[in-house]
This record gives sequence, structure tokens and C-alpha cells, in this order.
Amino acid sequence: MNILGWTIMVAMGMNAAVSVRVSNEWGAGHPRAAKLSLVVAVISSFMIDVQELVKELTPLLALCIAINCVQHVLSGVAVGAGWQAVVAYVNIGCYYIFGVPLGLILRYKLDFGVKITAFPPRIWCGMLSRTNLQTIVLFVTIYKTNWNKEASIAEDRIKKWGGEEGYKENNVGINVEEKET
Repeated sequence: MNILGWTIMVAMGMNAAVSVRVSNEWGAGHPRAAKLSLVVAVISSFMIDVQELVKELTPLLALCIAINCVQHVLSGVAVGAGWQAVVAYVNIGCYYIFGVPLGLILRYKLDFGVKITAFPPRIWCGMLSRTNLQTIVLFVTIYKTNWNKEASIAEDRIKKWGGEEGYKENNVGINVEEKET
């Protein structure tokens, strides 16, 4: 969406420029110059930064999409495992303890700023670094998980908090067996 936004900004700039140029040429009685302005603007808008930007950013965009997808899946696994607090702390830590300071260092200490023309864009690399760290932390956490132990803990919680036996005892709902009798 950001890349689309950038391309639209370039196109809107060309829109304003060619609009002024064509109206000036027509007002001056130069229809051929107005037509030439149209041709130059269309060719220029096709050939300038948009093509180069997309060509340069496509590998980084693909990497971003892949890492973001994996990070969201790992977060979903962790939340499904009941580790909502862990996911929250990882997200907060990666953003505020790692991401924001990294962005400030890149901007003010290394004077990178928000250079879109530099490859790779510095601010994008800062955000990608934060997402990489989140992904790594969640991956390591999930990788080190003893799945049998976690399943046993979940089973104990179900029993403790009113699983099948608690369901019948508390008369929370009607079982099929109870309904038939």
C-alpha cells in the first residue's frame, strides 16, 4: 500500500505539472507544444522513479511479506497456546526496547533519516529488523516448547476449570445422553 501511495504521489505531481503546462501552451496558442507536453509527461511518468523504485524494492517487499506472515502465524500459535502475555511482552519489547531506539539511532546518530532513495530504505530496514527480532524470539520460544507437557497442562486446566465432569455436575448445558433420558 505504501508503494502504491508513493506511485500515486509521483503521478499526482505529474498531473499538476502537465495540467499547468498544457493549459499554458493552449493559452499561448501552441497546440502542438501542448500535445508534445502530453507525450513527454506520459513517457516520463512511465519511465522515471516508479519503475526503478518497484524494481529496487520488490526483493525487500517480498522479504517483508514473508517475514510478516511467519511472525503473525507464530504469534497466533503462541496465543493459541495460552501465551498471550508472552506475545504482548515480545511485541512491546521488540517495538519499544529495540525498534524505536534503533530508529532513533539510525536517524539521529547515523543521520540516515527517512531516505527513500537509498537502497534499502533505512526506515523500512528498521521496521524489518524489529519484525525479524519478533519472529526469532517467537520461533525460539515455540521451538523450545515441550508440546506433550503443554498438552498435559491444558488437560489439567480443563479438568480444573470444569471440563466434561464439571459440565455434567454444574448442569451448565444439556448432554445428548441426559436429553434422551
